[in-house]
Amino acid sequence: MKFTPNKINFFLLMKLPSAFIAGVRMKTLTEKEAAVKVKHRWINQNPYKSLYWAVQGMASELTTGILLMKQIDISNANITMLVTQVHGSFTKKAKGKITFTCLEGDKIKQAVDKTIKTGEWEVLTLTSEGFDESNEKVSKFDYEWSIRAKK
Repeated sequence: MKFTPNKINFFLLMKLPSAFIAGVRMKTLTEKEAAVKVKHRWINQNPYKSLYWAVQGMASELTTGILLMKQIDISNANITMLVTQVHGSFTKKAKGKITFTCLEGDKIKQAVDKTIKTGEWEVLTLTSEGFDESNEKVSKFDYEWSIRAKK
């Protein structure tokens, strides 16, 4: 798959329809960072009229996972990937348009290179933070990913 925002959004529609229906959309993607936006709407709200925590989780996980998928694609290696832990914290009601960003492409590249070299499991924790339109942080998620090159 070519890693462009439009292709990833189509991927969401086909493979992760709940994220697509909730309004999760890829905004930007480079080798070093990924940004995903989601707008608070009726379909994705909680009873307190803010963005449901699980929608924030889908959007934030996408930023970490797509960076990892892109780096695996660049490496041309057969690498398995799995989320093994997640931790989320919430600091403000998520209303309006929320943008989640992961800036850890360099960390991912190092882990991918290492598992290719050793064939051993590599565990890395990737962070995605969500900010509202006023640039105030609404939530932060840490995802522990385990990756291993298959021989």
